[in-house]
Amino acid sequence: MDLRFPIGEFKMPGVLEPGARDDAIAAIESAPSELRAAVDGLTDAQLDTPYRPGGWTVRQVTHHLVDSHVNSYTRLKLALTEAAPLIRTYDEAAWAELPDAVGPAELSLDLLEHLHARWAYLWRRLTDGEWRRTLRHPDLGEMRVDELLAFYAWHGRHHVAHITTLRDREGW
Repeated sequence: MDLRFPIGEFKMPGVLEPGARDDAIAAIESAPSELRAAVDGLTDAQLDTPYRPGGWTVRQVTHHLVDSHVNSYTRLKLALTEAAPLIRTYDEAAWAELPDAVGPAELSLDLLEHLHARWAYLWRRLTDGEWRRTLRHPDLGEMRVDELLAFYAWHGRHHVAHITTLRDREGW
């Protein structure tokens, strides 16, 4: 298994039909509880263990999910209120080295829970036209709102799997 992609690499789907959207929104809704379960009972030493050689620690992965999903929530709102906005990227590796990336995991677990509840609330209320709106990513090009949903549904599962596969390998 490729430890970088324990559930496989993301593949951009075609247009998401309503049932696939519902499944992706459900994945967004369940990600915080799945992450909380994945880190439940881990010691500080375990939280500070990289999920793979050269990879982020479990703690950094936990904080990264909030960093990434806060950015995506903002990107969605930009796509819904502006005509094909050019979104801004950020240096994920540098953010993972900031002081808050080594803080208590509980801070990010709580924030992720509330962020995802609000995010899912918004996703569930989009109109057909809003699903077709786009944003422009500097590296990936044009993305539809439904593609953004598909990516972040995968992204949560992807990082939770980093932690759960580490726990399995280590017998935690």
